[in-house]
Amino acid sequence: MLSYIIRRLLLAIVTVWAITVLSFVIIQLPPGDFVTIYINALQSSGGTVEFGQAEAMRAAYGLDKPMYIQYAKWMGMMLQGDFGMALAWNKPVKEIIGDRLTMTMVVAIAAIMLTWIVALPIGIYSAVRQYSLGDYVFTFIGFIGIAVPNFMLALILMYLGFKYFNMSIGGLFSPQYEMAPWSLAKLFDLLKHLILPALILGLAGTAQLIRIMRANLLDELRKPYVVTARAKGLSETRVILKYPVRAALNPFASTIGYYFPYVVSGSIIVSLVLSLPTVGPLLLTALVAQDMFLAGTIVLMLGVMTVIGTFVSDLILMWIDPRIRMEG
Repeated sequence: MLSYIIRRLLLAIVTVWAITVLSFVIIQLPPGDFVTIYINALQSSGGTVEFGQAEAMRAAYGLDKPMYIQYAKWMGMMLQGDFGMALAWNKPVKEIIGDRLTMTMVVAIAAIMLTWIVALPIGIYSAVRQYSLGDYVFTFIGFIGIAVPNFMLALILMYLGFKYFNMSIGGLFSPQYEMAPWSLAKLFDLLKHLILPALILGLAGTAQLIRIMRANLLDELRKPYVVTARAKGLSETRVILKYPVRAALNPFASTIGYYFPYVVSGSIIVSLVLSLPTVGPLLLTALVAQDMFLAGTIVLMLGVMTVIGTFVSDLILMWIDPRIRMEG
C-alpha cells in the first residue's frame, strides 16, 4: 500500500510539471501578446502608443524573449514562491488570486459535499425501489437537472428572489461583511450565502451521480453474492449496505478528480451571474488579455487541483474497495 501511494505521488509530480509546460504553451499560442491587446484597447478608445514604447513594455515584461526562456524564468520564480506580476493589474499574482482561491476551494468543497449528501441516498432509494413512484419522480428530476444549464438556473433563482422575496441573490457575503475582518458573524454569513451557489453548481453533478449510483447498485444487487447473503438470513438493510453499496460507491470516489477543477473552469458563467469572488471570472479576464503569468498560474492551479483530487480519489477507492488494495 505504501509503495502504491509513493508511485502515485511521483506520478503526480511529473503530471504537474507537464501541466506547467502545456498551460504555458497554450496561453502563448494565440497571435500577439499582452502588449498587443493593450495597444488595441488603447487605440479603440482613441489613444496611441509609439513603437518604441511598445518595445520597451515588452522588454519590461520579458515578452521580447523566446518562449522557452520565458518558461524557464516563470518556473524559476514559481520555485521561489513568486508567480510573477499580473500584467493587467500591475500587481503580484499572489495578491490578485489571494482570497479568490480560498473562496473557490470553499465553493468547490461545498458543492461536492452537497452532491454526495443528496445523490447517495436518492441513488440507493431509486435502485432498491426500482420502478416505484419515487424512482420515477427522482429520475424525472435528474433529467431536468442534467438538461437545465447551471447559469439559467442561477438567473431564474435571482429573478424569483428579487421579484417575490425582495432580496438580492449573489455574492458570498452581505454588503456589511465584504470588507470586514474574519469573525464568527462573517463565517455564518458566508455559510448562509454558500448554500445557493453550492446547490446551483452541484445540481448537474448530483443528477448524473444519481443515475450512476442507481445503475451500478442495480447491477450489484443482481449478483450471486447478494442472493447468498439473503439466503443466509441477513437483514435487507445489511445485505444492501454491507457490500453492494460499497462496490457501487467507486464512481462517486472517481469523480472527485475532475469535479474540483470543473467547479472553477466549468462555472465561469455562473460565477459571473452570481458575482462569486472565485478565480473563474479572473481566468476569463486573464485569457482575454493574454496575461500569461496570471492565466498560467490559474491554469496550473486547476491542474494541481485535478491531481490532488485524483490522488484523494485513489485513496478513497483503496479504502472502500479491497480489490484495489490487493492490486496495489
